[in-house]
Amino acid sequence: VQLVESGGDLVQAGSSLRLSCAASGSTFKINDMGWYRQAPGKQRELVASITSGGGSTNYADSVKGRFTISRDKAKNTMYLRMNSLKPEDTALYYCHAETGGRFPRYDYWGQGTQVTVSS
Repeated sequence: VQLVESGGDLVQAGSSLRLSCAASGSTFKINDMGWYRQAPGKQRELVASITSGGGSTNYADSVKGRFTISRDKAKNTMYLRMNSLKPEDTALYYCHAETGGRFPRYDYWGQGTQVTVSS
């Protein structure tokens, strides 16, 4: 499984962005997916996650009500819609996918896309 993020940019506070994560390879093995972020000097943290069928989502308290995670299985793509961006949202955003179920469990990561929010 290969993951490629896109959509990061330099924006002003209050702006919106949509990140995309395109999966390729053995995508049929993917179960849950998620977005993580890591700011300089901080640990990587979970931003949002979504189950295989998209029926259940989970968000960090800091982004609830502002960010929306979704996935289009037909396109093998996951999205993160980010509204009302704040300077504290500045980070490198990573796409994550895990395989499992009847397949061995592995974790896969993209290379990251930079989001910078200016005040």
